[in-house]
Amino acid sequence: MSSSAATSSIDHHHDHTTTTGIPNKKLLMWAFLASDCMFFGSLISTHLIYRLHPPPGTPSPRDVFDIPLTSFSTFILLMSSLMMALAVNAIQKGNLRSMRFSLLTTVFFGAIFLGCQVFEFTHFISEKHLTITNSILGTTFFTLTGTHGTHVAIGVLWLIMMYVRSFKPADTTSHRFWFLRNLLHVAAVVGLVLSAMFTVLAIVSTLETGGTAGSFASHNFVLVAAFVVTLVASVILARPSGPVQFSEANAIDVESMGLYWHFVDIVWIVIFTAVYLLEYL
Repeated sequence: MSSSAATSSIDHHHDHTTTTGIPNKKLLMWAFLASDCMFFGSLISTHLIYRLHPPPGTPSPRDVFDIPLTSFSTFILLMSSLMMALAVNAIQKGNLRSMRFSLLTTVFFGAIFLGCQVFEFTHFISEKHLTITNSILGTTFFTLTGTHGTHVAIGVLWLIMMYVRSFKPADTTSHRFWFLRNLLHVAAVVGLVLSAMFTVLAIVSTLETGGTAGSFASHNFVLVAAFVVTLVASVILARPSGPVQFSEANAIDVESMGLYWHFVDIVWIVIFTAVYLLEYL
């Protein structure tokens, strides 16, 4: 009864021990996001200025961009924000299992977005001959979208580490190798995400070139094997091994991570509108 009362008294929005009433972790995240706003604002402004006054020989974005693919990846990123919000709501209610599922789904959607971006960049370079050095469009485009992709990749890694952190045992003295287990868990999930992403890209490449299932298996045996091994390892390491430290009291950590992820999604909405859609108005 006493533990239930202590849990129910947790205020997830205010911290009365601080002078601002805002938890320090959340305040620090807001300060970082404010600086990131100015950083992305300068990159977007630079791209728009050069698009308004393009130097001679600059390729037309309409001949380069693939709107259906970018629209799909935008939708996926928006859905990841929904799952991130569900993860925050779940941990605030003490539902650890639901939080883990929502975090893994957010990781899955983030990996799809990154896979689409890798495919898009590869297509632009190999088919459209647009690189970061051969035109001002390539310079501003790859710098802006590549920086955003880096933010998404950092967010995916952060999500994986938060997911694995939720398995830390409550009594670390009776689990001598818990740190090594969690480290292996992080490596397994990261390997699973990377192998799954590149396996899907390999499947798409095989279909585009008219290849068969046999040719795909022969050329990507190591990749498929890595996917299977990391999947099995991730499932085994995710098996419960007793009470864990992670609880409703850690909701502020998930909420801070959610602020970062929502910010990255909002920035992409601005990029998608300013860089892609404005070219078709």
